[in-house]
Amino acid sequence: MVADRNLNTLIDYRYTRHYRAEDGENGRGSDCFGKGGADLVLRVPVGTVVTDIATGTQIADLNEDGASAIVAKGGGGGAGNLRFKSSTNRTPRQSTPGEPGESKELRLELKVLADVGLLGLPNAGKSTFIRAVSAARPKVADYPFTTLQPNLGVVSVAVGKSFVIADIPGLIKGASEGAGLGHRFLKHLQRTRLLLHLIDVAPLDPDIDPITEAMAIVDELRRFDESLYRKPRWIVLNKIDLIPEARRQEELEKIIARLPNDQPLFTVSAINGEGCMNVCQKVSEYLDSLEYPHAPTDR
Repeated sequence: MVADRNLNTLIDYRYTRHYRAEDGENGRGSDCFGKGGADLVLRVPVGTVVTDIATGTQIADLNEDGASAIVAKGGGGGAGNLRFKSSTNRTPRQSTPGEPGESKELRLELKVLADVGLLGLPNAGKSTFIRAVSAARPKVADYPFTTLQPNLGVVSVAVGKSFVIADIPGLIKGASEGAGLGHRFLKHLQRTRLLLHLIDVAPLDPDIDPITEAMAIVDELRRFDESLYRKPRWIVLNKIDLIPEARRQEELEKIIARLPNDQPLFTVSAINGEGCMNVCQKVSEYLDSLEYPHAPTDR
């Protein structure tokens, strides 16, 4: 398998499930070997993880353009009687058959490549945020689960300086056990280097406590993947425009007092862009401080 930057989905493998490399030829006359079978090269999108279903072993993580891996080996060729000819065995009548190649059942998973992942409840404003800071145009609506699939956006903070941000469907309590939609896409956040946790500070339902709900989502991260839970996570309080300006500062201070104080915290209004580029500037500075390069921004 070879990673190809020109591919974006695994849709071809949904409809064609069986692939077989070419067989080698039988031995030829005049003491000639048969021709070896040609390799079968399968192209997949960058970010594809290949797992052997029978053993659960990860065979390859093709996370760069051109990265390749042998996922199933062909069998060795057989030996004809010429192989057994010797000074004492002038006319051998011996041979060995060729060996069959490997047969495997594989699972292909495509994990998006992004520097930053957006995390939050349905309707926390993640899609609105990614629209505000990039050219991505995911659907935005006032009902839960508007986002049904991951969205990628490239955020440009200066000439020649940009990073990739990923938005996944909103999470709800019980996501790690399959509740809602977001659990199907949590794996995409595993590749990111930073999480932005968006919290709606002015939910339409007055019975919803945004902090309690947000902390429940953090617990879902721990249940799903401890390494994802330990990933750097910044808090972004969104929809501050919905709090009357006369009491905005007071309300925000009450919310901030209930949040962990060991994480960077920002306040934004994604609908009108207030504070959004400040967040992106800080994110860019943080990514620049890391030792390894960003995810590719030209995909």
